[in-house]
Amino acid sequence: MLKGFFNVPAPINEPILGYAPGSKERELLKAALADARSKQIEIPMYIGVEEVHTEVKGKVTPPHDHQHVLGKYSIGNKNHVKQAIDAALAAKADWENLAWEHRAAIFLKAADLIAGPYRYKLNAATMLGQSKNAYQAEIDSACELIDFLRFNVSYMAEIYKQQPPVSPKGSWNRVEQRPLEGFVFALTPFNFTAIAGNLPTSAAMMGNVVVWKPADTQIFAANVLMQIFREAGLPDGVINLVYVDGPEAGEVIFSHPDFAGIHFTGSTAVFQNIWKTIGNNIHKFKTYPRIVGETGGKDFILVHGSAEPEISSTAIIRGAFEYQGQKCSAASRVYVSKTVWPEIKDLMIRDLATFKMGGTEDFSNFINAVIDEKSFNKLAKYIDEAKQDKSVEIIAGGNYDKSKGYFIEPTVLVVKDPKYTTMCEELFGPVLTIYVYEDKDFDKVLDIIDTTSIYALTGAVIAQDRYAIEKATQRLRNAAGNFYINDKCTGAVVGQQPFGGARGSGTNDKAGSMINLLRWVSPRTIKETFDPPKDYRYPFLG
Repeated sequence: MLKGFFNVPAPINEPILGYAPGSKERELLKAALADARSKQIEIPMYIGVEEVHTEVKGKVTPPHDHQHVLGKYSIGNKNHVKQAIDAALAAKADWENLAWEHRAAIFLKAADLIAGPYRYKLNAATMLGQSKNAYQAEIDSACELIDFLRFNVSYMAEIYKQQPPVSPKGSWNRVEQRPLEGFVFALTPFNFTAIAGNLPTSAAMMGNVVVWKPADTQIFAANVLMQIFREAGLPDGVINLVYVDGPEAGEVIFSHPDFAGIHFTGSTAVFQNIWKTIGNNIHKFKTYPRIVGETGGKDFILVHGSAEPEISSTAIIRGAFEYQGQKCSAASRVYVSKTVWPEIKDLMIRDLATFKMGGTEDFSNFINAVIDEKSFNKLAKYIDEAKQDKSVEIIAGGNYDKSKGYFIEPTVLVVKDPKYTTMCEELFGPVLTIYVYEDKDFDKVLDIIDTTSIYALTGAVIAQDRYAIEKATQRLRNAAGNFYINDKCTGAVVGQQPFGGARGSGTNDKAGSMINLLRWVSPRTIKETFDPPKDYRYPFLG
């Protein structure tokens, strides 16, 4: 076997295409959308070498056009989960023994396939299946996933390069990074195709084998991801994709002796239940499983009296309403100084009035549908309750309609109570709540922000006063894992802002960083002595 200390290509962030009228990328994306809408596809599970079809089917429909069927996917059961585990374990020895640079090459090729021939197919699948507009799909399913793959390969190489700095005379100390002993379960959400791609591949990149279960509402794009991974040369069985009810899958996975870890993004309640189940079953496992999870957020923007109104208004409406507020990082509670509120309010109402809402195929629509009827009904309930509450003022939106798609109008509530329900509970939709505070109460508001929510994912402060910025940065240091100064609280970029939060928001293992990849290896220290002692006696015994 050839040997060498290999340098991987230096990663750079994938350029974001603009999709302006008349551009080549707009034309190609429109064609991909039309092609995907023109047919119904059968989506299999991918288990080992097989594409598995079952008689029980689920439908894939665009959230913004729920009567149109894009395809049907095969619904699995416990037996399929067992088959996926068996296929993963069967592939494990060959995969972990493959030279790391060949693993790297597979995922670098996948990145290039997404950047090139699959870009528009994957973006179109995300736009249709998850109701993302062209820009939101581009920064997600194209750019962020490409960045995850390329930067993670670079981080992997850095991890392997890290060695003990000291080897005393007559010995050599070294460290090898082993894959986990068993299989990893990747449980991925609907809202980011990049997360759906990153959670299984980051573990697989480090030599692990994976059972992957995506959210049902992301299956359309997940299917394209598996096509890409296969074309990139990923061996059968390394990543196995199943569509099985969550509790049913968990019953098999969290009782299996070879369960070695979970890579999760989803709700806090589900994650806590998984953690509890793993704890109860800890005696069943060959090794202590790695538990890595990013969960919810109740993300804040704090606007100081010194803030510039236009900067504040733009940060608020982008942070709250891009992708219909369905980002873990989306702004959902805002605290605004009374001094600047009147101007910010006018600017927000002006800009919100220009928002167009509708299907993703019409590129003039900024707002699209929420993901499904369950989400729609939940959001409509909170809006109706706000309408009935005399202490709440609705200054924008408040309407909704699910006759064609699950459309919730971007809605802004202004409350008198900073602990009002929608200031505390995660809604995951285009409903923003604002509390206007007296300028003299800035310190009190810092305490309110820090104690209102169980979450600690993202937050932002907008101010010109550097003393106020410093104070907020220090006092809110545990309130957000990703903190922004004079910007919206969304938009973390791989290689620039590693993403993750603590408290109820997860284990803060920072997706898009070396920190995350270190969770998927188990180091072994090796000491080799060249001239070992031949007498047990130490000098002090003389």
